[in-house]
Amino acid sequence: MPEPALLAHDVVRDLGGRRVLDGVSLTASPGHRIGLIGENGVGKSTLLRVLAGVEEPDGGSVSHPRDLGFLHQEMPFDAQETIAAVLDEALREARADLAELERLSDALARVPEDAPGHQELLDSYGRRLEQAQDRESWDADRRAALVLDGLGLDALGHDRALGSLSGGQRGRLALAALLVRRPSALLLDEPTNHLDDGAAAFLEQHIRDLPGTVVAASHDRAFLDAVCTDLIDLDPAVDGPVRHGGNYSAYLGAKRAERARWERRYAEEQEELRGLRYAAGVTAHQVAPDRGPRDNEKMGYGHRAGRVQNQISRRVRNATRRLGELERAQVAEPPRPLRFAAGPPTWTAQEAAQDAPPLVSLRDVRVPGRLAVDFLQVSDTDRLLVTGGNGAGKSTLLAVLAGQVAAEGVVRRRHALTVGLLAQDTVFDRPDRTVRDTYAVALGPARAEKVPLGSLGLLHPADLDTPVGHLSVGQRRRLALALLVARPPQLLLLDEPTNHLSPRLCDELEEALGSGPGAIVLASHDRWLRRRWRGREIRLGADPSGHRPS
Repeated sequence: MPEPALLAHDVVRDLGGRRVLDGVSLTASPGHRIGLIGENGVGKSTLLRVLAGVEEPDGGSVSHPRDLGFLHQEMPFDAQETIAAVLDEALREARADLAELERLSDALARVPEDAPGHQELLDSYGRRLEQAQDRESWDADRRAALVLDGLGLDALGHDRALGSLSGGQRGRLALAALLVRRPSALLLDEPTNHLDDGAAAFLEQHIRDLPGTVVAASHDRAFLDAVCTDLIDLDPAVDGPVRHGGNYSAYLGAKRAERARWERRYAEEQEELRGLRYAAGVTAHQVAPDRGPRDNEKMGYGHRAGRVQNQISRRVRNATRRLGELERAQVAEPPRPLRFAAGPPTWTAQEAAQDAPPLVSLRDVRVPGRLAVDFLQVSDTDRLLVTGGNGAGKSTLLAVLAGQVAAEGVVRRRHALTVGLLAQDTVFDRPDRTVRDTYAVALGPARAEKVPLGSLGLLHPADLDTPVGHLSVGQRRRLALALLVARPPQLLLLDEPTNHLSPRLCDELEEALGSGPGAIVLASHDRWLRRRWRGREIRLGADPSGHRPS
């Protein structure tokens, strides 16, 4: 029998006095791979926990297939348990299928076809055989080896205790255990965290090959594009969450068309409003020139004047009524996309010349054990992407360019160069100061008023009066990014800038980088960003041989 769909109807979930999910409905049939997207805090992880039965909804209903797998943030094993124990548990169902098929086969061989109970045994064998075929139980051990290899875990001894693994290794092992199990419905929360490019590509192919249902919450746009058949946008909307058919590229196309319609409707309404206000205040009173009667019109002048006044009154009333209706129902102005504010940098005539020295140049630069760069120059309007594996020195290079880390070798910076660095760990000097006040103090009142924090779309209005010490890591990085966007430096250094941003904001940031002022050096593991990058690229090696152009 085919597995039932995963269903949620009018799900409501309140957490800490806040309504996280408000009437969310979802249907996920076998063969559909649904991505959940939206800002942090809109309820993606909460919805997955409710769908998995880990949390009960405060309202609505959920039904799901019996054979369901959920990628937890923490593995349900003690630190003393071994990798072998995790794999044994992942293979338990497949091995049980094969053992039960063998038992039923032996029983059928002993019971004649016309004997009581033979048909019941045959039916049981058929059901178990179908289940084993769906799970590909005969291939489970080979699949386990392939999954461990694909996720970069093949080198780990199976006798290793879980407590000896890094957080990333434990996360990959939890994912591997689910893929080995091959459940009929799979719920994944940020499944590409801790995966390099090869492991992410392996996961995508594996998920595309699954016949069952997949629901995944992810910020990884490359993953959403490669895997999803549908996307559900959980960001607040008038009619609730919106479901889009297709992958992330299709979603982007639909959102661009939706934005164009919104902008067009807003422009048309604003033009009509201006016309109605003019008509109600001026034009309606100019139906006829205010002239006196001619000699041959004196007898009928009063009658005609009354008719003109009636026309004026009617047109004024019509314009005023339509104006009131439109003002009440007019569409809101589309939010402005994230853009770097105009202003700095400014250059002298000599600096603007083609033969001006670079902003920064490095030669034979070494930070022992962390970075080796033979030669690098960054020019006035450079767009430079820095890639490389973990430990290759991407963050260290940005810190050297910013002057925050001392290095051996030659480092030259242009005189009076302004530099801004968005680091992965953001700390503010006054954790007791509110977001709004931190922004105003850092920029100065005039600049903060010219580029209001609320206009950037990086932080929720409800968070502006929160002390920065109470913000999450992602919120602090958004505030740090806001300061750089509001007053761009001559050299902008961004370390994993798309971390903690929703896909929508990531897209806006990428667009802003293309037209932003000054030079930009960016380090990123974001596959979507890297594939679409149009500037220079260098790849740092994990060995001391420096960097090589990509």
